[in-house]
Amino acid sequence: MKEIILNRINVTLFLIFSFAIMSVACSSASESENELTGTIEIDGSSTVFPISEAAAEDFGKLPGMSKVRVNVGVSGTGGGFKRFAVGETDISDASRSIKDTEKAKAVENGVEYTEFKLGDDGLSVVVNKSNSFVDCLTVEELKAIWESGTTITNWSQVRDGFPDVKLQRYGPDTDSGTFDFFTDEINGEAQSSTSDYIASADDNYLVKGVSADKGSLGYFGYAYYIENKNILKVLGIDNGNGCVVPAPATIEDGSYMPLSRPLYIYVNNKSLQREEVKEFLKFYLENGANFTNEVGYVALRDSLYAENLKILSSLTR
Repeated sequence: MKEIILNRINVTLFLIFSFAIMSVACSSASESENELTGTIEIDGSSTVFPISEAAAEDFGKLPGMSKVRVNVGVSGTGGGFKRFAVGETDISDASRSIKDTEKAKAVENGVEYTEFKLGDDGLSVVVNKSNSFVDCLTVEELKAIWESGTTITNWSQVRDGFPDVKLQRYGPDTDSGTFDFFTDEINGEAQSSTSDYIASADDNYLVKGVSADKGSLGYFGYAYYIENKNILKVLGIDNGNGCVVPAPATIEDGSYMPLSRPLYIYVNNKSLQREEVKEFLKFYLENGANFTNEVGYVALRDSLYAENLKILSSLTR
């Protein structure tokens, strides 16, 4: 009798143990079946890069998304559009709207796309942290420093009273949307600029240059200034209505002119047929305000993000 009872107990324990193993296996199999896979290619603006990078990192932490690889590159807005227009990337980060020539290239290659506005930026003009003689520059002074053919090589040439200090310029390369925007707004023509400056597609390289050179002057997106404000000094810009420094309030209300600008992402509509791209973009746009604010830019109104999601929904029905 005792042996029978023990056998029944052993059988019961065996069944319980087996059931537990099967449950775990089934659960694992179910989770595995729900896991999305694939690779999403993003390239373009160094200004928008921190937003897309934040979205990519958080997306990978979501249940079922850990096997989706999101590659975020930095080749400048123009460089990003070159790849996007031939179908090499799914999403293109941009600190300016797409040009007519880039649109034509996309049409030529059968790439249909949709533009989504992400937020606003105040392109920031910065100097070395130790600079004590300049707090603000006029648009005319900036143009004199950066225009094609300029002869300015010393701060004393910029304004009477400025000291005899060599002026070293730092700025984005010619593939950059920031370069296009700055030259258009300050010099009056996109791509028109002196070549006498240290250029880089990497904004962090520009930050290091300005922070190490006492006579430096550079420009890049507001988020890069905010991230490095302990080693940089931002200048106010006088557009004829007094000196205004970039800040969330002045960027949002438009008083920081002419260097406030919108930021975008462009998505290849065909890429949205892939579930991983659709889910990533949905997550990106749903959390667009958080990502934009988190890295130091200015988020849009909630209604505009809601409109973005409506557009996405219409593309993925």
